[in-house]
Amino acid sequence: MNLVTREMPDLLAVEVLEDRIDAACAIQFKDRMREVMASASGRVLLNMSRVQFLDSSGLGAVVAVMKLLGPDRKLELAGLTPTVEKVFRLTRMDSVFRIHADLPEELRDAC
Repeated sequence: MNLVTREMPDLLAVEVLEDRIDAACAIQFKDRMREVMASASGRVLLNMSRVQFLDSSGLGAVVAVMKLLGPDRKLELAGLTPTVEKVFRLTRMDSVFRIHADLPEELRDAC
């Protein structure tokens, strides 16, 4: 699972460099996220602008990552493609996660 990270004060930005998060790679995604989040503190912003497909296993992996952060840290999502956004909307996970339509201004040149 290819991820690119950038640490800022109180924010870890993670860009997913894959076009799918599905049953074939969901565990790998979760494990890789655990690795990159271990040394960071504060909120985590997951840039999913390259992800074109997300199945129930992928959604479960994203939720598992949120739970790994615990109650004091937040997982935010950015750049959801229409297909992926539809999965979050249909499952009502869009009410659980803070979803940015695009990357926040401070990260546009970074990722």
